[in-house]
Amino acid sequence: MSEPGTPVSVPPPVTATQRSVLYAVRRRGEATVADIADALGITISGARQHLLALVDDGLLEAGDAARAPGQQGRPERAYSIAAPAESLFPRAYGELTNQLLGFLPAAAVNDAFQSRRDVRIEAARARLATKRTFDAKVDELARILDQDGYLAAVERDADGTVRIVERNCAIFAVAGEHPQACSTEIEFLRAALPEADIDRQTHMLAGAHSCSYVVRRRDVRRGSRRV
Repeated sequence: MSEPGTPVSVPPPVTATQRSVLYAVRRRGEATVADIADALGITISGARQHLLALVDDGLLEAGDAARAPGQQGRPERAYSIAAPAESLFPRAYGELTNQLLGFLPAAAVNDAFQSRRDVRIEAARARLATKRTFDAKVDELARILDQDGYLAAVERDADGTVRIVERNCAIFAVAGEHPQACSTEIEFLRAALPEADIDRQTHMLAGAHSCSYVVRRRDVRRGSRRV
């Protein structure tokens, strides 16, 4: 939390297209020029111009993309969100929330997070109940998270691995001071989709570009969930 009188870093204004570029980068964690051109339906040269302008403004960082096995030649450039751009993404008024929670006793803070979790579980279960297949329920759960500001999507690998990936943490500032925010988040996911085993794979608070959760359909013959 900033001290009174400390200047606040305000990012430069961005156009609607630049905001779309930033969101496309955020959704991927890192993105190449080709990724952005494909995501926005624009030319390679247009995507490059927008990316370079955002780098010049300090809103994106550029580095070398990871090489694919056997790849030759110079690596592609990959772009990721820079710290000054974080305020352009939903944060759910984290600083104010932390201030208000600071006035409450620890037990009341825990109760608040648990109540939020329970309300979200009830609402999510009602929505997922309208979906007939497991895959449709996973997609709907990701849609709920996306609507909550997490820039969430489902990724399905060739080997059958399914994960829900959140490219933005709508409660990042709160979670930094109150770990219950993260613990109740995974509790929410597991309770909303009880027919799945859900495990966190990456964590933004640990420095990753995203929070990701591997989702495995439970074997109905098993009697309990892995903790």
